[in-house]
Amino acid sequence: MTSTISISIDGKTCECPMIIGSEGERALDISHLRAATGLITLDPGYGNTGSCQSAITYIDGEKGILRYRGIPIQEFVEHPNFVEVAWLLIFGRLPKKAELARFSVRLTDNAHLHEAMKHNFEGFPATAQPMAITSAMINTIGCFHSELFLPRDDPETEEAAARLISKIRTIAAFTYRKVRGLPYIYANPRLRYCANLLHMMFSMPYDEHVIDKEIEDAMNLIFILHADHEQNCSTSTVRMVGSSQANLFASCAAGVCALWGPRHGGANVAVLEMLERIHQGGLTAEKYIELAKRKDSDVRLMGFGHRVYKNYDPRARILQKTCEKVLKKLKIKDPLLDIARKLEELALNDSYFVERKLYPNVDFYSGIILRAVGIPTNMFTVMFVIGRLPGWIAHWKEQHDDPTTKIARPRQIYTGLVNQHYVPLDQR
Repeated sequence: MTSTISISIDGKTCECPMIIGSEGERALDISHLRAATGLITLDPGYGNTGSCQSAITYIDGEKGILRYRGIPIQEFVEHPNFVEVAWLLIFGRLPKKAELARFSVRLTDNAHLHEAMKHNFEGFPATAQPMAITSAMINTIGCFHSELFLPRDDPETEEAAARLISKIRTIAAFTYRKVRGLPYIYANPRLRYCANLLHMMFSMPYDEHVIDKEIEDAMNLIFILHADHEQNCSTSTVRMVGSSQANLFASCAAGVCALWGPRHGGANVAVLEMLERIHQGGLTAEKYIELAKRKDSDVRLMGFGHRVYKNYDPRARILQKTCEKVLKKLKIKDPLLDIARKLEELALNDSYFVERKLYPNVDFYSGIILRAVGIPTNMFTVMFVIGRLPGWIAHWKEQHDDPTTKIARPRQIYTGLVNQHYVPLDQR
């Protein structure tokens, strides 16, 4: 097998080594291309460019495979434990019993925010976007825990991770309460991770919200399925910011801003808005499918297709079953789920979508579950942040621990004006 490929132009040659990943993925190392030939590559959207070598998550989009540290995502379904998966992603292996217990205690002990941070929440208007508050408050946490800006070893990383992963749910709950003018509810040390989040969001003074085990499991699954997804936009942002040796808190706050976009973390909101438009507009699923196929129509089938997956998103299969369980448990007859089921049935049996490999993705069902639990659409992306935070921490740590890490500095092809001259103001 050829171990290098030569690229030659104008008499200059660059020997590009072949890099082979543990799953057989192949890549050309072109890190010396510009120095050797004066050329750079142009790849808008980076769809063909590997930015790093990582041991955290593996995706095979053609086969619909997603693995965390080599473990298929389906193996976390029977006993969903988001805290265990967070440890796995960050430290590279499943925790031992004592380690998981210790990490869980650290999460419990760090659930509360510094009382002074309540004044930061009060400074936001009631109309503030929840994601703006979330990003700002992650940076604010760093002001109170600056000793963990740049953790030097695994114990310090564990402590920093515990504080961030624990406090992000408190930030989310306080954000929800803030924009609704409701009193803040403090964490209950007797509750597990997901149950505590729902408690802080939905309890009232002297009236504690009761969390059903199946609902708690559903939230664990949503967070697990969003915990990492390779070099997506927000994760790449965390790594790019972290490459400058920016601290963990600043890097994750930047990830929140990237996730905010409707093409990324806001996709499940778009799905729910689509289902509501169909329902309120009196459209049938069949009519909407036909409109989505028409070239002269601006109708799009949201929640179908994926930048990476060219097969059925394995996360969607899991959430489809979870969605049915949640609605059955809550005794909810949701017309949006009926529409979603019909859209899925029609699309999976329509050659237009099958030939284009437009299968349901994770966003197709996650919004319906969150809606059923009582979480409003403007908080959906904040829930995504909670799930994705362990992955961001894992990538920040992996990059930070790598002594060969360089600051990210993409090149460009300049297309502007050439050889212009300054014109004095009175001559313009």
